[in-house]
Order: sequence, then C-alpha cells, then structure tokens
Amino acid sequence: MSPRPLIAIPARFSAVSSGLPDVAEVSARALIESVWRAGGEPAGLHPHAPGGTADPGEVRARLARFDGVLLPGGGDIAPYRYGAGHTHRTVYDVDDEQDAFDLESARQALEGGLPLLAVCRGLQVVNTALGGTLHQDMDGSEQGHRHVRQAVSFAPGSALARITGTDKAEASCYHHQHVDRPGDGLRVTARAADGTVEALERTRGDGWFLAVQWHPEDTAHEDPVQQRLFGALVLAAHRSG
Repeated sequence: MSPRPLIAIPARFSAVSSGLPDVAEVSARALIESVWRAGGEPAGLHPHAPGGTADPGEVRARLARFDGVLLPGGGDIAPYRYGAGHTHRTVYDVDDEQDAFDLESARQALEGGLPLLAVCRGLQVVNTALGGTLHQDMDGSEQGHRHVRQAVSFAPGSALARITGTDKAEASCYHHQHVDRPGDGLRVTARAADGTVEALERTRGDGWFLAVQWHPEDTAHEDPVQQRLFGALVLAAHRSG
C-alpha cells in the first residue's frame, strides 16, 4: 500500500484554545478531515518568520519534505503587504509573522511546482504574493458572504470545472475581503452572483494549483463536489512525490 502523500498545512495562531494556558497553533478539524478522506496525510507547519520576515531558503527547505501544500483560511493580511496606504476599520486578526510565513510558503510552493490548494485567506495570500491587491471590505455588503451558502459559477474549461465535473456549485462562504486586481499570471475562474471573485488559477507555471475564496471543507463531508478539490490536491501530490 502506497504511503499517504504528506500535505503541509501552515498552522494558525490562536489566542484562545480549550485546556491550554497560552497561545495555541491550530488547524481547522474539517480541513484536516477533508485531506484525510482524500487519502492525504495532513501535517501542521509552524509559521516561523521572526520580526515579520521569512527566510526564503529556510521555507524552501522545510517545504521540500512535503508532497503538497494547503494554505488555509484565517485572519486578514496586513494591507501594506499589497501596497495599500490605509487600513480599513474592519481589518482584523493581522499577524505579521503569519503573513510573512504564508506569503513565502506560497511563493516557494509556486516556484517549486509543489501542488498547492489555497482556501479563503489562502487565495488572498497567493494573490498578494503574486502582486495582486485586495478589497479590504465589501462596502457594507459583507453579510452576503459571511455564514452563507451561495451559488458560485465556474468558467468553462477551467481546472475547477474539470475537477468538479460541473459549472456551478453551492459554496460555504465566510469572508469580508476579496480580490481587487488579480496577481501576475492569475486568472479568475469562478464568481459569485454579485461578481465577487471566488477562484483563481494560473495562466502559466509548473505544478498543480487552485485557489478558492470559499471554504470547501465546511461541506466536503456531504458534498462530493467540494471533496473533489481535496482529492485533486492529494492526487497531484501523489504524482509529484
């Protein structure tokens, strides 16, 4: 029996954790279970970037141990990271060390052709790493993308459409920020009914990559369309390992 491909999931800093007296590093259980169901071995990755600066060589060497990467959801990215001159009042849970590590992980995975699935904040991280920008808040319409399941339409011929076998899916959304300008080499392959960017793919480069703005792990246990995203990551990781 082949070993499970090892999927790196950068942990999230959490100020609150049951039974622990200090700050914790956590990963969403639903995300881990989605990778496990797909045949992968989920592994937490400590976000080490002292002073808000990650060492590219160190991150590259650490990721070399893995067969794939999953960049998960989390708090907002510091607006200065994508060139914004102000910070909107709704921006929350910014952590410079987390930002630096996630951004460098995205760069190294993409440059090295390591299979990469980016979810929610993860999509925003990749977009920022490739020079794109974000809307810091959805102009008062954030209630339409928080705690809601909504239809998302996929671009014909996109990797997303091929993986899922459909041109539309019900997506579990929880975000108040979204893509403004796509990063270099990225194209939009899914949108919500209001036009919000919900998925990005690369127009060039080696390696498997997909980024979605929604949380497929929320419903993957009951929705085969969402589970296929994790299956595609694990299959790509198995082939690259």
